[in-house]
Amino acid sequence: MNAQELRDKTPDQLREELASLKKEAFNLRFQQATAALENTARMRAVRRDVARVKTVLNEKAAQAAK
Repeated sequence: MNAQELRDKTPDQLREELASLKKEAFNLRFQQATAALENTARMRAVRRDVARVKTVLNEKAAQAAK
């Protein structure tokens, strides 16, 4: 997922995406705690995707405030 794809989405879609990413991050942390996590790189990718979504949401909020 890249930032341009996220910028094309509405704020509601971004919030849904953020919620699903946070659920995935929780599941990955749970798998890591139980030593069932196979793809450790996915944790990093999910964290970065969460940051991208939050950044785009903040950009959209700043534009709306102007």
